[in-house]
Amino acid sequence: MKKILVANRGEIALRVMKTSRKMGIKTVAVYSDIDRNAPHVLYADQAYRIGGNASTESYLDMDKIISVAKETQSEGIHPGYGFLSENAEFASKVEENGITFIGPKPNAIRLMGSKLAAKEAVKKFDIPMLPGTDEAVSDPAEAREVAEWIGYPVLIKASAGGGGKGMRIVYEESELLSQMKRAISEAESSFGDGSVFIEKYITSPRHIEIQVLADNHGNVIHLFERECSIQRRHQKVVEEAPSAILDSELRQKMGEAAVHVAHACKYSGAGTVEFLLDEAKNFYFLEMNTRLQVEHPVTEMITGIDLVEQQIKVARNEVLSIRQDQIKIKGHAIELRIYAEDPMNNFLPSVGKLEEYSLEESEGVRLDSGYYEGMTIPIYYDPMIAKLVCHASSRIEAIQKLKDAILSFRVKGVETTLPFGYFVCENEAFRTGDFDTHFVNKYFSPEALQSSDEELSRVAAKLAIRAWISQTDKLTVAKNSNAAWFNSRHL
Repeated sequence: MKKILVANRGEIALRVMKTSRKMGIKTVAVYSDIDRNAPHVLYADQAYRIGGNASTESYLDMDKIISVAKETQSEGIHPGYGFLSENAEFASKVEENGITFIGPKPNAIRLMGSKLAAKEAVKKFDIPMLPGTDEAVSDPAEAREVAEWIGYPVLIKASAGGGGKGMRIVYEESELLSQMKRAISEAESSFGDGSVFIEKYITSPRHIEIQVLADNHGNVIHLFERECSIQRRHQKVVEEAPSAILDSELRQKMGEAAVHVAHACKYSGAGTVEFLLDEAKNFYFLEMNTRLQVEHPVTEMITGIDLVEQQIKVARNEVLSIRQDQIKIKGHAIELRIYAEDPMNNFLPSVGKLEEYSLEESEGVRLDSGYYEGMTIPIYYDPMIAKLVCHASSRIEAIQKLKDAILSFRVKGVETTLPFGYFVCENEAFRTGDFDTHFVNKYFSPEALQSSDEELSRVAAKLAIRAWISQTDKLTVAKNSNAAWFNSRHL
């Protein structure tokens, strides 16, 4: 494989290209009008405009992307995440045109894309699952019977859903019918599929996911877990690896379960198996994401394994060169997703020009970014600007390193989730590991952030003064009237 087209934009496109270049593989970028000067476009060996600003006119246009791949003689297409990354039809079309899809086979994408089908597929491996329906429910009377059998609260979920869409929590029978109608309507508008199912709702869950890696020869390994419980609107903001509450026995059980899920759909490439963990540390299969995850860097930093490199090697039909017993956890990593959102205003998007955008480089700090200073954040796509990832020998050191990195990050022109990340790092529940997916509802408010922001400003001011004094000491010229060179400069 000598050339790859990256069917994506932003930080993930650039991240895939960097590994490709390291492997001696040329890259092709595709872009919309507003992205014509984006970093991934400037970095690629070749770049092609594929349409207007709307995703449907560009990054979701399968035929245009495949046409560019054929024109440039690209042998592979990497979909990144989002857009077409979990579209079985796109994966099939890529393969039909004689191009390698750098991801799982279409059947695996299709199977795991349906939560109901996925649950059915993993049943034979005795993987724990939440009590609930095995088929779609549309009849209110049947839904009421199921809810009574499971016991309230229950969760209504879209079978084809993701990102919190088509999901409703029901605490009592009087809410069931109205919430069910809303879930079905949202599922139809978001996914074109109104199928919903009902399962038991865990009141204080942790969101734990396991990274898996599989080749085309039946070999599957796992790369331990990621803790993804800090979320807003059911979408992750802070992720870390490993989890603060898993012991080695539970880690092994969850890892083995994830490997079984991968075998159940004959998976190949990098994928993620998601679980819910209850207060008693019982885990339940949630779903499988058949792509690279946004938070994959924390796994890379604690294992030293480049997941994009492994994806490309699997796509080239290579056998996995890594054995399960060779993988060890090295230290701790935490990632903050930097969204152009205003935490003070319910995390609403904050578009505008990045008048200032810089981060001081330091050891153990990684920034995966899709923007540079002077660029404008467009309204057409996901508002994530970058991912700030910190790695250290222990969790407490990683948290401190993330705090320091947030303080040194200079962003002006848009509101971001950087202050929220600092708030999380300062929160006692997070620092002790005693939190769940309700963290934002329990602890966060604009007032709490305001207080944290004031403290952040005080600390930043102290650091700035310290840095100024340090530089002043270095640059101060000694007062010595006998210094000929000094006197000669002032003649």
